[in-house]
Amino acid sequence: MEIINKPQEMLAWSRQQAQQGKRVGLVPTMGFFHEGHLRLMRRAASLCDRVVVSLFVNPTQFGPNEDLDRYPRDFERDMALVGQEPVDVVFAPTPDLMYLPGYQTEVSVKQLSTHLCGRSRPVHFAGVTTVVTKLFNIVQPNTAVFGEKDFQQLAIIRRMVADLNIPVNIVGHPIVREPDGLAMSSRNAYLDPANRSAALSLSTGLAKVREAAAAGERSVAALAQMLERHIHSFAGTKIDYASFVDGDSLEAMETVDDRTVLAMAVHIDGKVRLIDNGYVLPQQAA
Repeated sequence: MEIINKPQEMLAWSRQQAQQGKRVGLVPTMGFFHEGHLRLMRRAASLCDRVVVSLFVNPTQFGPNEDLDRYPRDFERDMALVGQEPVDVVFAPTPDLMYLPGYQTEVSVKQLSTHLCGRSRPVHFAGVTTVVTKLFNIVQPNTAVFGEKDFQQLAIIRRMVADLNIPVNIVGHPIVREPDGLAMSSRNAYLDPANRSAALSLSTGLAKVREAAAAGERSVAALAQMLERHIHSFAGTKIDYASFVDGDSLEAMETVDDRTVLAMAVHIDGKVRLIDNGYVLPQQAA
């Protein structure tokens, strides 16, 4: 496994792979790896000849008073984990290499970015789409694999790729959960035992909504009221949003159907903001 820091060296490596007829898969990350990240890497390896994992805590997707400075980082730990996976290159640039002096260009997806997380994190998705575009230009992957836990992010990146004719196949990977149901996240490292118990309000709330929908409840208002009571029954929880939206447009829905996704963001004891999501009704196999 090779570690590359400079964008021009990463681009040269990728061009060499293309000349050799190799398909390159990219897994964009901010590091502090967990099993969810490792499964994305394995998925990329199953689809491509070469795998690049980017490790970059992107400053432009963090707003004022967010957790950029304290976002968990442990490069040596990450390298030990990724070294056991089918990864060829870790691309780990520094911010000054990704954003040169005088940088002033931004890529944004207008409408999809105004929903859900975009309401409370107005600069976030422009930062995401800008850095992902840069990564696509530098790594030039055939395929990029993203986790479905960041459901809105995945929808936005798919829209961006379609709108800008970017020749990258976007693959979503299902949420990877802890044995107790908590969606794996690097920010779970912030949770103490009491807060971790409260964090289960998201996954158990999703399960309750699915159970009620399976029993015939289709009113979003009724399901949302039940969900809010459930989440607030856990000490220290504060709902940022708990929205029932169309899985493609992210527009709010009033009645549940097979396109309805429940997407949630919940603050736990004021220390960590966690997200989770899932289709409310079972999906037909493709």
